[in-house]
Amino acid sequence: MDKLRIAIPKGRIGEDTVELFNKIEIGKSVDLKSRKLVFYDEENNIEFVLLKNADVITYVENGVADIGIVGKDMIIESKKDVYELHNLKFGKCDMCIAGKEDKEIYNRDSVIKVATKFTNSAKDYFNDKGQEISIIKLNGSVELAPVLGLTDVIVDIVETGTTLKANGLKVLEKMYPINSMLICNKISYRFKYKKINRIINKIIQAEGGNKDD
Repeated sequence: MDKLRIAIPKGRIGEDTVELFNKIEIGKSVDLKSRKLVFYDEENNIEFVLLKNADVITYVENGVADIGIVGKDMIIESKKDVYELHNLKFGKCDMCIAGKEDKEIYNRDSVIKVATKFTNSAKDYFNDKGQEISIIKLNGSVELAPVLGLTDVIVDIVETGTTLKANGLKVLEKMYPINSMLICNKISYRFKYKKINRIINKIIQAEGGNKDD
């Protein structure tokens, strides 16, 4: 039987993923506290690989991993060519436009300055709204950009809004909801669909609902 390789993101999504996999009795060999990055589940003939969240989709698209768990934000931002098989019940948050309370998001007569690491997502969203923007890419502490006058607003993932509030900012508009997604390499799905679908069905049962409820 062909071995299946699953890419798991590090961090909290990875922890939630391993917890879910343990419920369906796979991946018990995965130790998130270990320095190892590759773990083998001999009983189920599955190899698990720990990766940075942003790298999971690249490994899956290129067929190095058959399936993977990744945030919806990474799928939208990267525009990678993969199958989105199942919405998972964790990793929920929102992609948002945030700034100072009185800041106008849309002004057809001027260019809005936007700080974000999600450059493709920001470009596509504002383009659909007919708003011209200038993007400054930042990889961390984007909240500082409008506070210090570098940009008008930011585009970022918001879960609780605590960091925004602490820096005098607020959500001005929710762009779209985000959750964790099980993705699959297109060729892998063709040749390993039975094994992949068995895992999905077990996940659905563990979640207590129907597919993509």
